[in-house]
Amino acid sequence: MELDHLAVVAGTLAEGVAAVEAALGVPLQPGGAHPQMGTHNRLLSLGDLYLEVIAVDPAAPPPGRPRWFAMDAFAGPPRLTNWVCRCADLDAECAEGPPGLGDPLDLERGDLRWRMAVPPDGLLPFGGLFPALIAWQGTAHPAPRLTDRGCRLKRLTVTLPAAEELRAALAGRLSDRRLDIEPGPEGLTAEIETPSGLKVLR
Repeated sequence: MELDHLAVVAGTLAEGVAAVEAALGVPLQPGGAHPQMGTHNRLLSLGDLYLEVIAVDPAAPPPGRPRWFAMDAFAGPPRLTNWVCRCADLDAECAEGPPGLGDPLDLERGDLRWRMAVPPDGLLPFGGLFPALIAWQGTAHPAPRLTDRGCRLKRLTVTLPAAEELRAALAGRLSDRRLDIEPGPEGLTAEIETPSGLKVLR
């Protein structure tokens, strides 16, 4: 598995974009809509990965199932809620992962195609802090299409009381020098190098 992208969930897309642009000092780019989930997003290049701001799309019909990233229960200001890892064999990773990862779904946005494990209730294991797992279909991926704004992920810190258990669940499956899993109150913190210096998203 490899780091693929980070997700900032917001009550509305405009609120999320405003919060992230104020925090990082760079503009986000258009993303698109996810018809199967009733959501839409905007994006920012982080070099080999990307950041998405995602919110419920008020113009879309309800998806008929819980949305990913536990978005149906989201409240409060925009915040970094999830991290996503790509893998070559999604079925195998789901079989080896903790219970509650969900079944892989076939999804699309424009010409992008991917499979993603979405839990039946939308909430990933470890209180939502286990990485969402994605397998891109074909060679198309959002990151190379985005304008390089000079932003790079320096560190992603996952904090939770069950840090040791999460580290054990990912042992041998994911290794990235930018990732830290530490004991503490549940949350995600991303340190991002920007043209105006190091910025922090939570």
